[in-house]
Amino acid sequence: MSVSLHTVVIGKWTLITCFVFVTHALGFHQYCLIGAGPAGLQMGYFLGKANRDYVIFEKTNMPGSFFEHYPRHRKLISINKINTGSTNKEFNFRHDWNSLIGDGDLYFKEFSRDFFPNADVILEYFQAYKTKYNIRVQYNTTIVNVGRDNTAVSLFSLRDQKGTVHTCKTVIVSTGIAIPNVPDYEGIENTIGYEDMPMNMSMYDGKTVLILGKGNSAFETGTAISYVANLVHLVSNRIEEDAWNSHYVGDVRAVNNELYDTFYLKSLDGLFVLATGTGMEQPRFVKDESSEKISIRFNHLISDKDNYMFRWEYDYVIRCTGFVFDFSIFDKTCRPKPKFPWNKNRRPKYPLIDHTYQAVDVPGLYFAGTVTHSLDFKKSSGGFLHGFRYTTQALHRILEYQNHRKQWPSIKMSISELLNHIIKRVNEASGLYQMFGVLSDVMILSSDEKYEYLEDYPIQLLPTFKNITGKEADRIIVFTLQYGSGEGVELNIAKQAHTSFFLHPMFHYYERIPTDKDMIMHNKLLYNGLPRPTKLHHITSDFRTSWSTPNSHILPLRRFLESCVGQDLRYNYDDECFQLTMTHKNPPIGCQQSYASGLRISRSA
Repeated sequence: MSVSLHTVVIGKWTLITCFVFVTHALGFHQYCLIGAGPAGLQMGYFLGKANRDYVIFEKTNMPGSFFEHYPRHRKLISINKINTGSTNKEFNFRHDWNSLIGDGDLYFKEFSRDFFPNADVILEYFQAYKTKYNIRVQYNTTIVNVGRDNTAVSLFSLRDQKGTVHTCKTVIVSTGIAIPNVPDYEGIENTIGYEDMPMNMSMYDGKTVLILGKGNSAFETGTAISYVANLVHLVSNRIEEDAWNSHYVGDVRAVNNELYDTFYLKSLDGLFVLATGTGMEQPRFVKDESSEKISIRFNHLISDKDNYMFRWEYDYVIRCTGFVFDFSIFDKTCRPKPKFPWNKNRRPKYPLIDHTYQAVDVPGLYFAGTVTHSLDFKKSSGGFLHGFRYTTQALHRILEYQNHRKQWPSIKMSISELLNHIIKRVNEASGLYQMFGVLSDVMILSSDEKYEYLEDYPIQLLPTFKNITGKEADRIIVFTLQYGSGEGVELNIAKQAHTSFFLHPMFHYYERIPTDKDMIMHNKLLYNGLPRPTKLHHITSDFRTSWSTPNSHILPLRRFLESCVGQDLRYNYDDECFQLTMTHKNPPIGCQQSYASGLRISRSA
C-alpha cells in the first residue's frame, strides 16, 4: 500500500490537503483466500455473485488438489444419491453430499452415478464448477508467509514463494487440515505414513501389518490390505465409533468396516485399544536389524502371561493418525491461537475461532471449510463438503454485513402464511438438515401481523443477532433440526415428540433474544443447545424425515404457533369467513388476509 498527498483548490482561496491510499498498485484485494479447495471455490462463488474484489491463491495448478492424493484408495465416502423420488431441488440437495451451492444447474451426479464415487471424478467437478462461475483462482502460488502491519488501516501482507507481496483487508484461510499428524512415539520413524504408503498391494502380499488409528483412513487401508495380507491389526487409544450409531459422518462408515467381519468372525484380523491407565499410552516401535520386522513395546511391563496381545512382530506398521492444520505460514503478527486437542500426543488440529469463523485473537482473519469443524466436531457435519458449503455461506453473509452493511437475506410476509412457510422449510431445507444443531431459521415476529424470515443462521450467534444481521428483533421463533436424547421409544406419537431419538424439528419461542450469559450457562450442560425458551415445541420424528401429516405434524405445530403469535392461523372456507366477519369484531387473520388478497377458498372448488 502506498500513500500520496493531494492538494485540492476550491474556488480561489480554499485549499484542502488529504491523504489518498493507493492500494491496487501493489496487488491489493478486499478479500484474499488461501486454498482453492471446495471451501475456497464455494466462497469464491459467493464473493463473485456479490461483485466483491477477491482472489484465491492456490499452490497447485488445479482446484481441489487434496483429492488428487486422498483418499489413498480413491473411494469417496460422501454419498452420491442420484434419485430421491422428488423433483424438488432443495430437497434433493439434502442428499447430495458432493455438490457445491450454485445457481442450481451443476450437480455432481452429472459426473458420476456411483454411490461412493472415485476421487478422480470430484476433481473434474471442481474444475467444471470453477469454470462455470468464473471463480478467480491464481494457480501455482504458494503463500509462505502471512503478516499484518500495525497501522490504523491494519492490512494483511501475503508473501508467495516468488517473494511477491499481496495486500489484503480480509484473509480467509480455506486450506483444510492437510498436514499428517505424527505422534511423538519412540521409534515412530520405523512406521509408514498413510500419506506416502505404497499403493502396490503386492508389497503386502503374505505380510503381517499393524495399523495405528481406527478412523476411516485406518479402516479403509486395513480393508484394502486384508485381501492379501496374512493378518491386519488396528490399534488406537480409543474404542472405534460407528457413524450409524453416533450420527457423526466422520466416525467409521459402513463402507469401510469390513474388518469388523474378519475380526468378530475369527478370520485373524484384530482391533486393539491402548487403554489409558494401563501403561500402554506410550508405545515404542522397535525394529529388528536382521529381520527388519517391527515389534511394539511399552515402557512398563504390561503382562507376565504368554498370550500377550502384542507378542507378534509385524512386517509393516502404517500410521493412519489423521491430519492437522498448518500454522507455519503465519508470522507472530497474526498467528492464530491453536485449539489444543484432548490427546497430548497429537499436534493442535484446529485454530481457535469464534462462531463468526474468525480467529479469536486476529481480527480480519477468517476460516472456511474443514478448518471450522472445531465448532461442531463430533456433533454435526461442518468438517465435510455437504456441511461446510452452508457454514461458508453463513460466513459470507456475516462478512457482507460487517464489511458492506448488507443485511442478512430475509423475506417479510403476513403472519397468516407462517405455518405454510415453516412446513415448506421443514420438509425441504438442506442447510438445516445437514448442519443439524448448528444452523437455524429465525422468525422475527412483529406487532403488525407480519413476520420476517431468515434462513440458515448460526445458533450460537443469537446473542449478537443485530450486529450480525443488521436487523432489530425482540420476539423470535428459532427452528432447528436436531437429534433427540433417546430417552424414549420411537413411537412416532405427537404427544411424545420430545422423546424422539431420530432427527426431528424443534421450535424455540423467545420473548427476548438470548444473551451471551444464557448461551454460556446452557452450553455447559448441552453442547450446541439453545437456552430454555418461553415456549418449546418438538415435531415427532419420522423415519422418512417427511413431516407433512395433518394430525401428527401440522396440527400440533399450528397450535404452537398460534400460542406464540396470539392469532388463529387456520384457513377457512369463504362461507365460514363471511359468517365470522358478520358475527365477530375481529375475524381470524386468515380471513382478513384472504379477503384482502382475493384468495378465499370456496367449498365448491
